[in-house]
Amino acid sequence: MAPTLQGDISFNDDNLNKLDAAIKSALAGKDLSKLDEAMVVNVAVDYWNAGKVGFNKGLSDLGIKGTFQAPANGRLDQQLSIIQTLRGQGITGFTVSAIDPTAIKAPIALANKAGIPVVAIDSPLPADDGSALYLGSLNEQLGEKAGAAMKQVLGNKGEVVILTGSLTASNSLERIAGFKKALEGSNIKITQTLNDGTDASKALSNASTSFQTDPNVTGLYGVYSYDGPAAGQAVTSAGKAGKIKVIASDSDPQTLKFIQSGAVQATVLQQPYQQGYTGAYLLAAFKVLGKDATLALVKPYLESDGTTLSTGAGVVTQSNISDYQAMLTQLGIG
Repeated sequence: MAPTLQGDISFNDDNLNKLDAAIKSALAGKDLSKLDEAMVVNVAVDYWNAGKVGFNKGLSDLGIKGTFQAPANGRLDQQLSIIQTLRGQGITGFTVSAIDPTAIKAPIALANKAGIPVVAIDSPLPADDGSALYLGSLNEQLGEKAGAAMKQVLGNKGEVVILTGSLTASNSLERIAGFKKALEGSNIKITQTLNDGTDASKALSNASTSFQTDPNVTGLYGVYSYDGPAAGQAVTSAGKAGKIKVIASDSDPQTLKFIQSGAVQATVLQQPYQQGYTGAYLLAAFKVLGKDATLALVKPYLESDGTTLSTGAGVVTQSNISDYQAMLTQLGIG
């Protein structure tokens, strides 16, 4: 019998708390009254509620204005329109989880030209896109943790289908790469990678169809936050909960319920609260202190690539779900 799948929710909170304190100290006595920041995410889903709470708390702690924006259906044209509107309204900086790294390049260039700092969150951007930093998880690490969990729950053998919301976004591609890397040397075969285009109903359809058309499927990996609930619902409806193993991503409330019921075995987490909270601090610092001074404060906490400020990665299973839920309550995330 496989050992109990253990969880870990330490993330990178200690380092980010130190950085936040250093930025707040550097901003002390500065005029922040003209700051008006934005957090622009990739789709309006439950995952981002924690980011919104963190962003609003960061704004409140600094005493500045800001707005959280999410395209309702994860549409690229909506995200680009939101950014254009915000720029016209005099936004002083924005964080962005870009739907498409190529399409976001021109809006970032326009923002930089206007002295508006941009920080990539959730999904990293190429260096030539012009964002000042990447604040978020190392997506390949998230994928590797998911792959390691899948290997354990499947006993190193079986057929797995990947469910994802994008075949172009770097966060998706990097997670899938990490997942595949973790499976190397095992007898687990990835038979399909199904794209739902950030449509949760399509994700459910993909999950159900995957094992209906191939009875040898023994595992589902959900790359985006709603893919885990889709997989959990699909295996539950088919009477296959616990038989087809599900490894999810992020902390959608439905995912947590499915972990409790046993339909989802584990979820690999980012820390979107800190993407919101520290994001607010970074935008203020870049605008008020300048890029060089801000990067000097950030430097001790960067990853080896020199541009990634990691929010860490966690794993929630039945073994630690109560601890994780207590953490969410403490942060004010309901």
